[in-house]
Amino acid sequence: MIRAMRTAASGMYAQKLNVDNIANNLANVSTTGFKKAKLEFQDVLYEVMRMAGATSEVGFEVPVELQIGYGARPVATQRIFSQGNLVNTGHPFDLAIQGDGFFMITLPDGTDAFTRDGAFKLSRDGDLVTSDGYLVTAAITIPPEAEEMFVGVDGTVTIRNAGETEVTEVGQITLAKFLNPAGLTAVGGNLYLQTTASGDFIEGVPGEDGLGQIKSGFLEMSNVETVEEMVNLIVAQRSYEINSKAIQTAEDMMQIANNLKR
Repeated sequence: MIRAMRTAASGMYAQKLNVDNIANNLANVSTTGFKKAKLEFQDVLYEVMRMAGATSEVGFEVPVELQIGYGARPVATQRIFSQGNLVNTGHPFDLAIQGDGFFMITLPDGTDAFTRDGAFKLSRDGDLVTSDGYLVTAAITIPPEAEEMFVGVDGTVTIRNAGETEVTEVGQITLAKFLNPAGLTAVGGNLYLQTTASGDFIEGVPGEDGLGQIKSGFLEMSNVETVEEMVNLIVAQRSYEINSKAIQTAEDMMQIANNLKR
């Protein structure tokens, strides 16, 4: 019965983390460029009481083994990088990636970071930055005399100065892709960092070499499906509840055994 309690307790702990993950998905249902995560589980150790192929008491070979497991454990948080819906904002600095790839951001310490959030702004110096003020790695600077800015599907940034009809190219926004984007580590602020599991990034022109195209005046919304997460939440709650029932049942059986002498 003690084993049953520990086994069920491991199931309760696993489902507690599952609910935490689902809650984070739901909390970010309106976060631009957010990618939902899925918690994955494995069973743990088994106690083998009788090996398969052993000889039984009557001399026959046992076809299957007798074993008891010790519960479940969370082993991974799988980030799902499916495409989110694109919403038209009409703002020229709002950029969305339709397809694979990440915008490249330079952090204050010089580290490369990656994001799907293209809600960019202009700094007082005319630099293209994130909402937190981090520079877009392409180092796009818009001069003060610019009246309009255009971003092509290939990331080419052009401007039209006041009083002019011709446009001038001022830079190129490139994208990065990874062989294993699920290996990136999320650090908050809609940013991801490269890890050994993700591999090195490959930089390229949007629309080429498997990279997605850039849509100016659009933002990519979260790929969280509210109904799906609510169903997952109900399943996790019921799993947590049934494991608590298993602990209660084991405790009742122990109480019966303790009362045998009375």
